[in-house]
Amino acid sequence: MGAVGDIPRRRHVSEPAAIERRAWELRLARYQRTREPSEREVLFERFLPLARSLAARYRHTSESFDDLVQVASLGLLKAIDRYDPGRGHAFSSFAVPTILGELRRHMRDHTWSIHVPRELQELSQRIGPATDQLSTTLGRPPTVSELADHIGVTEELVLDARQATAAYSPASLDHPVGEDDEGALVDRLGSEDRALSTVEDSVLLDHYLAHLPARSREVLRLRFENDLKQREIGALLGISQMHVSRLIRQSLQHIQAVVAAEAAEADVRPE
Repeated sequence: MGAVGDIPRRRHVSEPAAIERRAWELRLARYQRTREPSEREVLFERFLPLARSLAARYRHTSESFDDLVQVASLGLLKAIDRYDPGRGHAFSSFAVPTILGELRRHMRDHTWSIHVPRELQELSQRIGPATDQLSTTLGRPPTVSELADHIGVTEELVLDARQATAAYSPASLDHPVGEDDEGALVDRLGSEDRALSTVEDSVLLDHYLAHLPARSREVLRLRFENDLKQREIGALLGISQMHVSRLIRQSLQHIQAVVAAEAAEADVRPE
C-alpha cells in the first residue's frame, strides 16, 4: 500500500514543473509567431541561468567569467530565435548544444595566442577531459597510445595537439628563468646583430687602411669615426688644420688608387 500511495505524491510534485515548462514552451511558440521584442526579452531573462551555468563550465580557462556569460547569452538569443516548437523537442534540448557551440567557437577563435589549425584546437580541448577520465579509470595518467585509442585519433595527432595547447597561453617574456630566477626569458632571446651587415665593409676598409702610414690612419679615424673637425684633429695631434686637410686628401686618393689597381688586376686575372 505504501508503494501504491507514493505514486500520486510523485505525480503531484512533478506537475507544477511540467505545467511551468509547458507554459514557457507556449510562450516560445508565441514568440516564433509574433517576433515581439518584449517577449524575446522575457524569454531571455527566464533562460539566462541556463546560459550562465553552461558558461561556468569554462571557468578554468583564462577568459573572464563575464566574457563567457556574454558569449553564452549570445548563444541563448540564437537558440530563442531559431527554436522550432513544431519539432516536438524541449527548448532546453535545443538551447544547450546551441549555447555550448557558441562557447566552443569563442574559445577556438578568440583565445589562442597564435594561429593553430582548427583540428588541433578542437582536439586539444578533448584531450583534457579524456585524460581526466582515463586517469580516474586507470588510477594513473594515460599514455599517448591510450589517449589516442580513447579519442579515436592517431598518436601523432595527440602529440601535435599537446604541443598546440602551449600556444593557448604562452609564457610571458618577463617570466623568470634559471635556477635562482636571476633573469627573464627575454634576456635569453637572440636579436639581430646590426653589425653583421657591415662586416664585409669593415674587413675591406681595414685592408685598404693598411696601405697608409699610421698617422694618416689615425687622422681618418678621428675624422670619419669620431666625427671630429679638422681643427680639432690638428689640435689633438699637434699639427695645423691645413696639414690635416692635406693628409685626408692624400689618404683618400691613395686608397682610391689601391682600389683601382686591385680591380684592374682582378679583371686581367685568368679564371
